[in-house]
Amino acid sequence: MSNPWSGRFDEAPDKAFLAFSSSLAEDALLVREDVVGSLAHVATLRDAGVLTAAEHDAIARGLRQAYADLREGRVELREELEDVHMNVETHLAKLVGPLAGKLHTARSRNDQVALDLRLWTRRVLLDLAAASLDLADALLAKAAATADAAMPGYTHVQPAQPVTLGHALHAHAERAMRDAERAMDAFRRCNASPLGAAALAGTSFPIDPRRTAERLAFERAFANSLDAVSDRDFAAEATFVGALAAVHLSGLGEELVLFTSPAFGFLRLPEAYTSGSSIMPQKRNADSAELLRARAGREIGALQAVLSILKGLPLAYNRDLQEAKAPAMRSALHALESLRMARALVAGLEPVPARMQDALALGFLEATELADLLAQRGTPFREAHHVVGSLVKEAERTGKGLGALAAAHPAFAGADLAGFGPRDAAARKTSPGGTAPARVREAIATAQARTVALRQAERAARGRIDAAEEALLRG
Repeated sequence: MSNPWSGRFDEAPDKAFLAFSSSLAEDALLVREDVVGSLAHVATLRDAGVLTAAEHDAIARGLRQAYADLREGRVELREELEDVHMNVETHLAKLVGPLAGKLHTARSRNDQVALDLRLWTRRVLLDLAAASLDLADALLAKAAATADAAMPGYTHVQPAQPVTLGHALHAHAERAMRDAERAMDAFRRCNASPLGAAALAGTSFPIDPRRTAERLAFERAFANSLDAVSDRDFAAEATFVGALAAVHLSGLGEELVLFTSPAFGFLRLPEAYTSGSSIMPQKRNADSAELLRARAGREIGALQAVLSILKGLPLAYNRDLQEAKAPAMRSALHALESLRMARALVAGLEPVPARMQDALALGFLEATELADLLAQRGTPFREAHHVVGSLVKEAERTGKGLGALAAAHPAFAGADLAGFGPRDAAARKTSPGGTAPARVREAIATAQARTVALRQAERAARGRIDAAEEALLRG
């Protein structure tokens, strides 16, 4: 059993080759998936008359016992057995004897490997969706509480126009919701069973892959056996979902680093997620946010690795596909860690309104508002832009306020400049999706309804999977 192809070979595999080709580091995460898939497979063999009811029952009992033994540590995965599939089957043979050899009827490790990874990936995609929604909920809750808190908005990290903190946090929530939607989209494409494709050509046994798919709560079975065993699009998509979420978190992390630094001081991070210095007593470093910023590089690297491995492979199974498993699985788990850390940081953020108000006085944030006022009075916008730009230059030279200079300029003669200071500009941006507090609250309410719908879809999908797998494991 330790060498399933011993009938063809005279020599046992070299130990160095076995270690080189082992996938146990990742396979340790796939024990449940392997057993669940095998339970569905033997039920389909019974339905097709390939196994008797008694044979099915004995193998199924053995598989459930094998799962309990492996899960509870009574049996450990053995390196010389190369992967989780042979470990499960070898232990099954100890439990039920030669009958275990019938488990592999009408199945290859090719479709078995693809099945296990799909089962694991579809669940982790739901985890990524749920974690993204948790982050979105935290951002939206904080945004609702700060919808009126004016602060500078930046382009090129230069003061641009006033916004509200709630508006900025809602922007990050929109990214998180797209990440959740993307994970659910990828889940739908992942949710197809490859079992029954066998090695590459299908099987001559009268099994129905659709029954196997139903037992495992897949939406559908494969359409082409060659494609079924070679397709790893779902793994690449899951890696992309994690990588793009990490890129979004990297941007959030960068803003947290900036805005919690003394130079800005708009926010405070919870102390539990910061660190000090070994030499400088005053330091309080935003290490958690810095790590969010950095870990995007690891996720991008994983995506590049997966795509590079898949590039140029011919149809059907190639051992190269095993090498795509590690970066894809690790990427998803690392992305989950980052999403959960980001949620904790956001939930504990403390705004510092006084510092945000002080910063509104810097950088002539009302300049665009003044140019818009001239345009509303009939001045072509390019001319208005020039007029206000010249006033900004004079304000920098003389130290006078931009509002006072505008009041003395003939282009603004008769204009009511009340309410055109930087503190009022945010409230005037009342176009849909703008930063006016009323619009921010509207957008938050819409976003919260979206998160509810997305969470319902995620939980419904998870419930179907849990029910199907528990039914197989309970018998």
